[in-house]
Amino acid sequence: MDTSPRPIPTAGRTLDQELLLIREAIALVASGGSPRVVVGGLSFGEALIEPARAMAEGSGARIVPLWMPDDAGADIAVERIPDA
Repeated sequence: MDTSPRPIPTAGRTLDQELLLIREAIALVASGGSPRVVVGGLSFGEALIEPARAMAEGSGARIVPLWMPDDAGADIAVERIPDA
């Protein structure tokens, strides 16, 4: 049994991990591997929408916010731009 201390997740680490997930989703869609990828369960989805749009610009993919009910944040869909 592993008893070593585990790192405590920080907001910065979580933000970096979520940004990496979005970057990988953009790469998957842009390469033609999938027409749409939903990155869900994000802690910082709403804050990542604009940075994600900037990352997707020129890649043939677009970012679509998927707003949660009761203003509880957003998941992010990455979709292929038709004829891109």
